[in-house]
Amino acid sequence: MDQPAEAMISNPAVVMGLLAIILGVIFKTAHSQNRMWIKFYKYVPALLLCYFLPSLLNTFGVVDEKSAKSVYHVASRYLLPACLILLTISIDLKAIINLGPKALIMFLTGTIGIVIGGPLAILVMSAINPEVVGGHGPDAVWRGMTTIAGSWIGGGANQASMKEMFEVGGDIFSAMVTVDVIVANIWMAVLLLMAGNHKAIDAKTGADTTAIEDLKQRVEAYHAEHARLPTLNDYMTIIAIAFGITGFAHFCGDILAPYFDQFAWAQEYSLNSTFFWLIVISTTIGISLSFTRVRHIEAFGASKVASSFLYILVASIGLHMNVMAILDTPWFFVLGAIWMLTHAALMLIVAKAIKAPLFYMAVGSQANVGGAASAPVVASAFHPSLAPVGVLLAVLGYGVGTYMAYICGLIMQSVAP
Repeated sequence: MDQPAEAMISNPAVVMGLLAIILGVIFKTAHSQNRMWIKFYKYVPALLLCYFLPSLLNTFGVVDEKSAKSVYHVASRYLLPACLILLTISIDLKAIINLGPKALIMFLTGTIGIVIGGPLAILVMSAINPEVVGGHGPDAVWRGMTTIAGSWIGGGANQASMKEMFEVGGDIFSAMVTVDVIVANIWMAVLLLMAGNHKAIDAKTGADTTAIEDLKQRVEAYHAEHARLPTLNDYMTIIAIAFGITGFAHFCGDILAPYFDQFAWAQEYSLNSTFFWLIVISTTIGISLSFTRVRHIEAFGASKVASSFLYILVASIGLHMNVMAILDTPWFFVLGAIWMLTHAALMLIVAKAIKAPLFYMAVGSQANVGGAASAPVVASAFHPSLAPVGVLLAVLGYGVGTYMAYICGLIMQSVAP
C-alpha cells in the first residue's frame, strides 16, 4: 500500500511539535496514578510507545518523508551527540569495565548471526519460493542483501560501502532499504518490550546481573550524595557543555572525513564518514571529562536533560517506520524476517548458554542492527547509566562492519540460485 502522494503535514516544525505533544502525553499518563494507566504501563513500556506512536504518523501519511528526515537529521546530528556527551560525562568507566566480557561476546554473536542469517535466509527462501531470491546482474537479490548486511553489522557508511563493492542496482537497493528499516525497527520494538520486563526474564534464565546492578547502585548513590535543585545557571552550563562539544565534534568531523576519504583502507573502517567522527569524538571527550570536575554537572540533572534529547531521538526514529510498506514487497520482508530470526535465535541460545543478562543480549544485538543512533536507546531502557555501553559497542560495529558484511556477501553469492 503506497503512502498518499501528499501528506497532511510537510512542515518539520509542525512535525516536531506533534512529537513533543505525543511525548508529553505518554509521560503524563505513564506517571498517572489512575489504575487503568498503571495496569497499561505495567505491560507496555513507555519507551516503546515513544517509538511506536510516531510511526503511525508515517504509516497513515500524516507527515511526509522529507519533513520526517529533517526532524531525524536534527535529532541524530545535534541531540544525539549532545545526549552522548552528557551521559558519558557521568560514566563510571571502571564499573563498565567490570561488566566483564559477556557484553563483547554477545555483540560478536550478533555479528555472526547476521553473517550466517543472510545466506540461510536465501537457502530457506529458495525452498519456499525460488523466484524471490533469483535474478542476475546489478539487481540480483543477493547483491541487494549485502547492503542490509552492511547496515545491520555497522551502519549507513558500511551499507554504502557494500552498494559500491558489489555494484548493487538502484531498484533492488531501494527495496532492500525499505526491508532494512522496517525489519530492524520491528526488532528494536521487540527489544524495548523485552527491556521493560528484563527483571522477570533474567530471573527466569538465572542470569548473573550483579555487575549491572552494581553499576546502577553506584550511579544512584552518586545522585543521592550530590543531587541538588538545578538553577538556570546550571541548565545553561549543561547546554553550553553539550552543544559546545557537539559543535567541536562537527568541526573536527568536517575536516577528518574528507581527509580519510582519499584512502581506500580508511573507507573500510568508515573513517570517511562524518557521522562516525561525530559519535567517536563526542563520546571520547565525554569519557575524558568523566575524570574531571566537569563530572559534577550530573549532580544537577545532566542525565535528565540527556534523556529528554534521547526520547526526541526515539520519536524521530519512529517517524521512519511505515509498517504498511510490507504490503508492497511481502516476500522480501519474509526474507528479512528469516534473517532477523536467525540472528535473534543465535543471540538467545548463546545468552542462555553463558547466562548473560538480557541487557547484554539486547544491547549487543542493537549495536549491530541499529548502530550508534539506537543502541544507546535500548541500553537506556534498562538504565540511563548503561547508555554508554551501547555507544561503545556500536562504534566497534563501524570498525568490523565492512569486513564482516563483505564475507556475508560472498557467502550469499555462493548460495544464491
